[in-house]
Amino acid sequence: MAESKSKKKFYAVLGGRSGDAIYTSWDACKAQVMGVKGVIYKGFPTRPEAEAFMGASSAPAEPLPPEALAVAYVDGSYYGGEFSCGAVLFYQGGQVEFSKKFADKDLAAMHNVAGEIMGALTVIDYCIEQGIPALEIHHDYEGVAKWALGQWKANKPGTIAYAAACQKAREKLRLHFVKVKGHSGDKYNDMADRLAKQALGLA
Repeated sequence: MAESKSKKKFYAVLGGRSGDAIYTSWDACKAQVMGVKGVIYKGFPTRPEAEAFMGASSAPAEPLPPEALAVAYVDGSYYGGEFSCGAVLFYQGGQVEFSKKFADKDLAAMHNVAGEIMGALTVIDYCIEQGIPALEIHHDYEGVAKWALGQWKANKPGTIAYAAACQKAREKLRLHFVKVKGHSGDKYNDMADRLAKQALGLA
C-alpha cells in the first residue's frame, strides 16, 4: 500500500466533461476524458505541478447543466492584407452570428490564422459579457485550442496575446475546444467560414 501511495498522481484535465479540473484518481480522470473530443490531460506526482500545467490553481469543478453551455463554431479568412472572422453561437435555443473584419498589420501576417483566433476571442468575449458560464468552441485550425490551453508555445505577438486572453477568460468561463475538419460538409463550420468571407466581401 505504501508503494501505491508514493506513486499517487494528480490528473490535470483541460476541457473535460465537467470543464477544467484536477483529479486524484485515474478512474475519476478517465470518466472526464474518455470519448470527449479536444480534451487534454496529464498526470503529475504533485498538485502544484498539475496546477502549473493548467495555468491556475483549480479544484474539481461542479458539473454544469446542459442549458448552461454555449456552443460556437468559428473560422477565419484573409484577403489583400485584411483578415476576418466568422462565428455562429448557440445558447438556450438562441442563435447569434458574428462577421467581423480587421486590419491589424501585425496580425494580418498570420493570414487566416489571425481570423481563427479572433473568432475564438469574439465568442469568448460575448459569453463573458452575457454571463454565460461555459463555452464549447468548434474550430478547424488546431492552434485555436493548443495556444489557448498552453499546449503550443506562443511566439508571435498575436498568439501571445491570444493565449493570455484565453487564460484570463478561464477565470470566468469554462472553455472546451472541439477540433473539426475544415470544408468537410459540417453545416455550422461552413456557416462560420461563409460569415468570415462575407466580412471581406468575398461571399
